[in-house]
Amino acid sequence: MAEEKKPRKNRKIGEVVSTKMEKTIVVEVSRRVPHPLYRRYITRKKKFLAHDESGLAKMGDRVRIVECRPLSKNKCWLLEKVILKSTQVEINVRRRRKAKAS
Repeated sequence: MAEEKKPRKNRKIGEVVSTKMEKTIVVEVSRRVPHPLYRRYITRKKKFLAHDESGLAKMGDRVRIVECRPLSKNKCWLLEKVILKSTQVEINVRRRRKAKAS
């Protein structure tokens, strides 16, 4: 009996940088690579569009995305899991005008 092997899907972990589109998030994945000449480590970043059907991910969340079939021209990743929720702090700033004493 021949066992069929499922293809291993590519997975990446990154941070959500935009949730302005419907059912789509922008995930920025960063990696550290040595410079080819100087051998110092530099950070490389790449943005991926991922499908978020239920709208779970918010700005600043750490998420895992998995490769899938093309869903649109630029979107071929699915949101698999929200690893770490970001702390959303709401700032309510009111500026008071000082009364001018004349």
